[in-house]
Amino acid sequence: MRLDRYEKQILEILQEDARISSSELADRIGLSQSPCWRRVNMLEQSGVIRKRVVLVDRNKVGLRAQVFAQVKLSAHGRANLADFEAAIADISEVIECYVLMGTVDFLLRVVTVDIEAYEKLFFEKLSRLQGVQEITSSIALSEIKNSTALPVHLTP
Repeated sequence: MRLDRYEKQILEILQEDARISSSELADRIGLSQSPCWRRVNMLEQSGVIRKRVVLVDRNKVGLRAQVFAQVKLSAHGRANLADFEAAIADISEVIECYVLMGTVDFLLRVVTVDIEAYEKLFFEKLSRLQGVQEITSSIALSEIKNSTALPVHLTP
């Protein structure tokens, strides 16, 4: 979908503050309220805007450990990718999961209360998933940048 400059502006503003009123949004992008609302509605209905959410500071709610786990499946496990994906979807501590090309099959972003909680998750759930051959875990020491905003201004 090609976005015009107004739609890009709408997306940039909503990514920063989804609670902004439609009148303030319209003022900021230089449109009247009705055309602005129609554009937002079209972006939602087309799936460009998937949903509006609240971003929670994981540290402030006590989720201090962030781990990136690289998962390699056995040859047999690769035949059942859907099973692995379904199992991962049911583990709430896994907040992101990507299929990769290369030496590993998946990259997981995991948040837990502490490293001991990750260790328990690792031994009781992750390492027991069907077809898992190897898991390499990297603990994030600090967070330099964390953004959910996509650079829509770069799109054609």
